[in-house]
Amino acid sequence: MSAPIDRPGKIIAIHLNYRSRADQRGRTPASPSYFFKPSSSVAGTDGVVERPAGTELLAFEGEIALIIGTAAHRVSVEDAWSHVASVTASNDLGLYDLRANDKGSNVRSKGGDGYTPIGPDLIPAAEVDPAALRVRAWVNGDLRQDDETSGLLFPLPQLIADLSQHFTLEPGDIILTGTPAGSSVIVPGDVVVVEVDAPHSPKTLTSGGLRTTVTQGTVAFDGALGSLPAVDDLQRAEAWGSREEAGLPAEDAPEAPAAPATAPGLDPGLRAKLVAAPTAGLSAQLRKRGLHACFIDGVSANLPGAKIVGTAKTLRFVPAREDLFARHGGGYNAQKRCFDAVDEGEIIVIEARGDATTGTLGDILALRAKARRAAGVVTDGGVRDFAAVAEIGLPVFSQGAHPSVLGRKHVPWDVDVTIACGGATVQPGDVIVGDGDGVIVIPPALVEEVVDATLAQEDEDAWIAEQVEAGHPVDGLFPMNAAWRAKYDAARGADAGTGTGA
Repeated sequence: MSAPIDRPGKIIAIHLNYRSRADQRGRTPASPSYFFKPSSSVAGTDGVVERPAGTELLAFEGEIALIIGTAAHRVSVEDAWSHVASVTASNDLGLYDLRANDKGSNVRSKGGDGYTPIGPDLIPAAEVDPAALRVRAWVNGDLRQDDETSGLLFPLPQLIADLSQHFTLEPGDIILTGTPAGSSVIVPGDVVVVEVDAPHSPKTLTSGGLRTTVTQGTVAFDGALGSLPAVDDLQRAEAWGSREEAGLPAEDAPEAPAAPATAPGLDPGLRAKLVAAPTAGLSAQLRKRGLHACFIDGVSANLPGAKIVGTAKTLRFVPAREDLFARHGGGYNAQKRCFDAVDEGEIIVIEARGDATTGTLGDILALRAKARRAAGVVTDGGVRDFAAVAEIGLPVFSQGAHPSVLGRKHVPWDVDVTIACGGATVQPGDVIVGDGDGVIVIPPALVEEVVDATLAQEDEDAWIAEQVEAGHPVDGLFPMNAAWRAKYDAARGADAGTGTGA
């Protein structure tokens, strides 16, 4: 449906105007401040708004929109409301990824096509008290914003009078009057509905539901033309509404204990040795050195024949609890931070307490890990979008497929901490090796010694197999007694002398 005002001459929006929003932001302006939005951003109800490719912080803001009816130039506060023709709902959408570089002008962050839906119906301004209007917003049916103009810092007539002393407000101009607390981030698939009404009026006066659906864009911004999207913790906190909603620690939270020191990335030579060494041989060498609890049990590869080698980047889930998931499950939570920060050659190892009855990652996170050139993922939980993850080509060792979303059993909690995965303790920087026999954990300090001994043992085992195939009994040969050891040493010495040794 088209907007009730298709192409206003001007759209003027105020930055902060509700006490609830100012309290949430932790700052209260002494006077109103404004920004312009392009008329091309106007849309009607039942439309779509696109979140551009490469961005994450598209936020909704339910607002009351005023539509000017007669020109206003240097009008008084007492006369200001008479210049308003009608009132309706608006959604002052904004992309926080583009906010910092515009220094408050919001030209790009709030100027996108479809970023100012208004309507669907107009409430005659003469029939309402500007101090007794209400704005509400729902996301996917959940009420997120609910406030009245009695809670404004700067009353609606004051905004009209203030603006009119700087320039003439003309018929059809739109003033967006601010958003209350509750504005937050929306993602593709979300449906936002905004309604303005006059709850204390004897008549039913409402704008109707202004409905907007979020879609995912496929075109990224061109860095050769201008600055690219960029986010930090401040933008995340303001987009989501608070640090807590964004999944960020409180600013006054005690400093977290230092994570265990991580091993440097594996050098190519060591990595090549580990690729050549089977987990069965590596585990045997670990057992010889007294390490019997190095196995991540119960997991298998999504890609037949997959071999993973890398250093651990750890992610911990705790058991689901509704209040904790509400605070830690959304926003830029620990799971998202982990997949956004994994480095080339690292393996994300997830503690899911061995619970296979919910997914711990899906195709979007797998794509992110592959784009970051991660070596793979190991989880003792399930995987959503199992076939799609396999098609992406990222090696994942898990307990198998499960369609459930994260919140059913888990709350994302910590990144880069010591965890338990499949019965094994894993620290950041531990060396992870997985193949068809399973996945093992190797302490960084032992890895060179263990892999060299494994490859030497593999050479011995290959020679023993040749002898068994030639008809020799295994007694005394496997393991080798002194006589067979002498034969082996002599054979390998001869191979080395002719340049044919392993």
